[in-house]
Amino acid sequence: MHVFVTGATGFIGAAVAADLLAAGHSVTGLARSAEKAKALAETGAEVLMGNVNDLDLLARTCGKIDAVAHLAFNHDFTRFKENCEDDRKVIHAMGQTLVGTGKPMVVTSGIPAAPGRASVETDSHPGSDVMPRAASEEAAHEALAAGANMGIIRLPQVHDTAHFGLITFFAQVARQKGFVGYAGDGSNLWPATHVSDAARVYRLALERAAPGAVYHAAAEAGVPAIEVSEALAKGMGLPVRALDDAEVEGYFGPLTHFSRFNILASSDWTREVLGWQPTGPGLLEDLRRIEDFA
Repeated sequence: MHVFVTGATGFIGAAVAADLLAAGHSVTGLARSAEKAKALAETGAEVLMGNVNDLDLLARTCGKIDAVAHLAFNHDFTRFKENCEDDRKVIHAMGQTLVGTGKPMVVTSGIPAAPGRASVETDSHPGSDVMPRAASEEAAHEALAAGANMGIIRLPQVHDTAHFGLITFFAQVARQKGFVGYAGDGSNLWPATHVSDAARVYRLALERAAPGAVYHAAAEAGVPAIEVSEALAKGMGLPVRALDDAEVEGYFGPLTHFSRFNILASSDWTREVLGWQPTGPGLLEDLRRIEDFA
């Protein structure tokens, strides 16, 4: 299978490309710079120079491949809603090209909260007017309704010893502030998975190619924020303390909304249908061995 991977030079996208190549598939990866293109080519992938917002380029490329893994996303949280709407346009452009072809495409989203219980794969996000990231799922559902073979992979905090999803940005704040802070009593939960396990979900989903399937790539159902903060502080050599409500926004800035995430995630169905068994280290283990923020 020849797979087009957007975000192929990013943290998770690079792992997805590597996993696909190791499984015997071929990969065309999107790259924006000569430096990143060189690194991608050295893995054995074909390189497509361009930008994820070049919708004509994306559509043309979808006509030449067998499957698509869409991971590219702009993580500038000062314009989060705009970035989510840009992603809607990207998914629409590729999805419309794939209508009627049967070629599978998986898009990336986040795991929704389900107050009082674990979130499962059949749970829906609130609309994008409430949760901007839902724009990606809305675009995927629109393409599915038009006849494209679309799937959705919902990611938790994806990590190794240098990257930790949103926690990476919290670490940057902690370095600036001189301490690791967390909102309230720190009992809110963060599902997580190692990057190698997340990458395998993308490959297995594309190989299964089930239209309309939604997968939760959560190896750990929920890690308490206080434990995440303590492990991060230990890894960075910083103090840690709770923030009261009046301090949270001043500390986290545009990340304030994310700091209060409280999600317990089930991946039971994903494990069953894909035969997915996570094997990577846990989030706290990787945080204690942190590389880039000490």
